[in-house]
Amino acid sequence: MAANLERMGVTNTIVTRHDAVQLCKRLYERGFRFDKILVDAPCSGEGTLRSSPKTFLMWNIHGIEKLSRQQRIILLSAVNLLKEGGEIVYSTCTHAPEENERIVHAALEKYPDLKVEKIQLPLKTRPGLEAWEKEKYDLSLKYACRVYPQDNDSEGFFVCKMRRKG
Repeated sequence: MAANLERMGVTNTIVTRHDAVQLCKRLYERGFRFDKILVDAPCSGEGTLRSSPKTFLMWNIHGIEKLSRQQRIILLSAVNLLKEGGEIVYSTCTHAPEENERIVHAALEKYPDLKVEKIQLPLKTRPGLEAWEKEKYDLSLKYACRVYPQDNDSEGFFVCKMRRKG
C-alpha cells in the first residue's frame, strides 16, 4: 500500500502496521477523529482463488468464523474514530457474506447514525446481499459492491462505503 500511495503522489496518508484494535483504542483515547477511514480487513481470501489456488487448501469454515469475529471488532473500533459526516470504507478480498455483509450489518446495528452509501466503481459490480442462509441483513446493503472474477477478469472483492450522519 505504501508503494502505491507514493507512486500516486498521495502525501496526506499514514500507513501503519499495528494491531488495528489497539491502534484504534489509543487514537480514540487521544481524541483523534477522522474524515475518511479505509478498513481493508484481513480475510479468508476467497476472491483470490483464481490467482492463488493455495488459498483453497487453507480455506475452512472455522477460519471464516474466526476471521468474522476479528473483522467485526476491527470495523467497530474504526467507526469509533469517524467524525460526524465522515466516510468509512470496509473492504475484503473474499465473497463470504460472514466476512462482508454480516460485519457491516453489525456496525449498522451498533451505530444507528451510520448509513450505507451507493458507490459507483469503474467495473461491473453486483449488489451486496440482503440475506444469506438464515441471516437477514440491513436492506441498505444492496448498495455495497461485490466484484466477481468472472465479471471483470479480475480478483474478487467486497466494498461498502458508509457515512456517519452529522
